[in-house]
Amino acid sequence: MIDHQVRVHPSADRLPREDQLAWKLAAVATGTQEAADLDPAAAAMAVNRVIDNASVALAALLRRPVAVARDQATAHPATAPGSTVFGSPVRVPPAWAAWANGTAVRELDFHDTYLAADYSHPGDNIPPLLAVAQHTGRSGADLLRGIVAAYEIHVALVKGICLHAHRIDHVAHLSAATVCGLGAMLRLPTPTVYQAVGQAVHTTTATRQSRKGEISSWKAFAPAFAGKAAIEAVDRAMRGEGAPAPIYEGEDGFLAWMLDGPEAAYTVSLPEPGEARRAILDTYTKEHSAEYQAQAIIDLARRMREKTGPLDRVRSLVLHTSHHTHHVIGSGANDPQKYDPTASRETLDHSVPYIFAVALQDGSWHHERSYAPDRARRPDTVELWRKISTVEAPEWTRRYHDPDPGRRAFGGRAVITLDDGTVVEDELAVADAHPAGARPFDRDGYTAKFRTLTDGVVTPDARDAFLDTAGRLAELDTAGLADLFPAVDTAAVAAYDSALPKGLF
Repeated sequence: MIDHQVRVHPSADRLPREDQLAWKLAAVATGTQEAADLDPAAAAMAVNRVIDNASVALAALLRRPVAVARDQATAHPATAPGSTVFGSPVRVPPAWAAWANGTAVRELDFHDTYLAADYSHPGDNIPPLLAVAQHTGRSGADLLRGIVAAYEIHVALVKGICLHAHRIDHVAHLSAATVCGLGAMLRLPTPTVYQAVGQAVHTTTATRQSRKGEISSWKAFAPAFAGKAAIEAVDRAMRGEGAPAPIYEGEDGFLAWMLDGPEAAYTVSLPEPGEARRAILDTYTKEHSAEYQAQAIIDLARRMREKTGPLDRVRSLVLHTSHHTHHVIGSGANDPQKYDPTASRETLDHSVPYIFAVALQDGSWHHERSYAPDRARRPDTVELWRKISTVEAPEWTRRYHDPDPGRRAFGGRAVITLDDGTVVEDELAVADAHPAGARPFDRDGYTAKFRTLTDGVVTPDARDAFLDTAGRLAELDTAGLADLFPAVDTAAVAAYDSALPKGLF
């Protein structure tokens, strides 16, 4: 790996574009396109994530934000070839397919994650890449190359540049990664990818209010917006249009005014020419439909419920955890909505006190039942929920940021005090499904997740056909990519969509 130093430069420096971060990201992408073979483990993991995305997208077909995005997209039918939308027979332009499918993938907060200096859901790169692959006649091998490149860039940015400290939403890194993935997939020249990175970062930098306070459905739309913007940026750059530059290092640019200011300096590590792109192997998916930092907490609660006895005896429950968990999904966020029984689903899946309470009571977690309004308002749940708080523990913060992925931890230690003074304690460093966990997800895990989430949505034969197709992704021609969208009851989907209020389109 090469460590690239990134800092703010005054305009008078006339920083050569080859020295700019956007160019270096683009060069990694265009270097990926020259590789004769992808790393086999990275390619296999990319297939896993295609399966994972389809699982959660299909499970979310009849959720309102997904239906809205789909209805907006299908109002723009494409001339051939176009791109497929989950749940619809109508093909649409690729940017609109990325919008609809990206929202479907993100809605349940149930696909992959990477946590380092910042947060990310790198699987959000896949919907725009798949949409453009279909529209432009690319093969499965081309798509895999783009996915691996997008993950490489995404992980590098998340490791090197923290957005959250400045309350910038993490989709700013997503858009740059998607552009680079598209560049690798389409075999675009480095200057074109460079210009598109600048455009995408400029247009997708937004505040983090989408994940703060009263969290709305925009949380699902935000990455889909970034994917759509990335496609449009690539289209403009292919037509010869330029971008603000230097987008990262400029004196009025991203680092100077959105992040650490004129004295800002960061280190972004990128692979050397010819080095295998393996960053996707550092990422991990979710077994439970909730914020990733709650994954280990759900598993911990399921384990502890056998030790606590009747939960009406709980006097208090304190979760000792990392700075990120405490301040983002814990009581350290100082969001009263995280304790509100009438809060939105999006808010509840970012409330570790709520999640711990329900997992303790139920011993399980379900992507719909655990968030149902009557479940959140159950009196015994509300009583237990409001006894739960979080505190930052320096050791857990250190483990969260450990440079060794094998030692990195996203869990915490729970201390439950009962009404007679008895204290029950336990801790869990990583979720059971994490690569270092008790039951790391492998292909069988992804397959089981797909079958579970699509039960009743996709017929058994269609499920088998999809899994067979996904497993042969590297061999697929353009026509075969359509088989990555399993057949569903489109009449039922259309009936649901037709009941929604209409907008402009």
